[in-house]
Amino acid sequence: MELYPEINWSVVARKAFIRKIKILREMDKILAKSELTEDDALELGSKVSKKVAKRLESV
Repeated sequence: MELYPEINWSVVARKAFIRKIKILREMDKILAKSELTEDDALELGSKVSKKVAKRLESV
C-alpha cells in the first residue's frame, strides 16, 4: 500500500466489499429456490470426485 500512496485504499476496499455483498445476495436468492439438500450436494460432490479420479487414473 505504501508503494501506491495515491490510491485511496479505503475506497478500493469499500467497493470490493459492496461487490462481494451483491454476489452473496444473488447466491442467497438462487439458493432460496433450490430443492437440493446439503446431503444431496455432498453425495453429488462425492460422485463427481470419484469420476474425476477415475478419469485421471486412465490418463
